[in-house]
Amino acid sequence: MDAAAGLECLHAMSKEGQLPDAFSAVTQQLASIERRDWELWIIVSLAGFLVSVGLLALIIPAAFLKQEDIHFQITVSRQLVVGLFVLLGLLNGYLATRRLDLRRARQRLISTTIQNELVRLQSFTDPLTEVYNRRSLEDMAGRFISHARRLQSPLTFMMIDVDRFKEVNSRFGHLTGDLVLSEVATILKSSVRGSDAVVRYGGDEFLVILADTSTLDARTVVDRIKAHVKDWNDQGHLESFDLTLSIGRCEWTDGMTLDEALDKSDRAMYAEKDMPAKNSDARNLDVATLVPSTPRSH
Repeated sequence: MDAAAGLECLHAMSKEGQLPDAFSAVTQQLASIERRDWELWIIVSLAGFLVSVGLLALIIPAAFLKQEDIHFQITVSRQLVVGLFVLLGLLNGYLATRRLDLRRARQRLISTTIQNELVRLQSFTDPLTEVYNRRSLEDMAGRFISHARRLQSPLTFMMIDVDRFKEVNSRFGHLTGDLVLSEVATILKSSVRGSDAVVRYGGDEFLVILADTSTLDARTVVDRIKAHVKDWNDQGHLESFDLTLSIGRCEWTDGMTLDEALDKSDRAMYAEKDMPAKNSDARNLDVATLVPSTPRSH
């Protein structure tokens, strides 16, 4: 990967929010390398200046005026000429080597940075569903909460559970169960914005973090998810089985911890799951509609 392509890749990933600090870090290191490049040019300029001064020191004293013509008589030893050419050759070789080293350093820096960040992102990504995993939750939620606190904007957590998932595994097999989880993750990702986040919370549970969104506005996202699930069911992926999701919402308020927000959205989700009716008006509870109950441990 050349330097230009690597920088474009890093810049694109930075824009997507995947590399919060990597692009600025590699830019600083590249600036340091560029300074070394300028040092080489200073050496070239200084060497050229010294050579010019040396030649002028030899030429000027030997110049004299005769019949309107300028004649030069210079006597230079063979050793001096050979030494000068050797010096220029060594200097050019050194400069070419250093520039090649700097170019390789740029490429190594960009390539290593991209590889390290990809490894880091993979450690935060669930391999089955290709959404964020539980390990990334604390850091990611902290960023969302800091953003909401700084801008005084709403922030909503949605806990989502696949209903009767054990039945999916028992009837259709675990491979089909894995496919269902992957499809649910795809549905969730297609239902939210790029500024939001989808996390596989554990097993058949997912967490969606909606930035700049109140619980009231989150109903639009819920309706979008339900519409995608209905379309998926209409395609007949599971014979005589309709996929449904239980969704609980909680709007974060200043002073609320992450565990409290997750617990409230979790209780709202389980309250919905326990409802005997599965009609659209009764489902997708807001935590504000719940009677306080004993928190479920996480």
